[in-house]
Amino acid sequence: MSIIISLSPQVEAQCEKAAQEGQDVSLVATELLTRILEWELQDSEEVFTGIQRSLDDFEGRRSCSFQEFAEEQRHKYNLRNTFGENIGNVAQSREDNS
Repeated sequence: MSIIISLSPQVEAQCEKAAQEGQDVSLVATELLTRILEWELQDSEEVFTGIQRSLDDFEGRRSCSFQEFAEEQRHKYNLRNTFGENIGNVAQSREDNS
């Protein structure tokens, strides 16, 4: 299969340099595209797995309030309370007003 792509001047210069160094530019491009496409596929699969896990947790009633989530994240990542606490207070106010 033959594919035509437009390269930025910087990438084109890198390809020319690779060719001058004796590298097969087609092989280098094929390897790079393969790696990128594999990475994107893996990334997409991880996203879908995470979404499905979240949906399963929600359906199984294994969820928590935003306040609980924010507190867990602050503790897990040793974050300060200021920003998350303000958001948590807004979320709590909305819950209280409902």
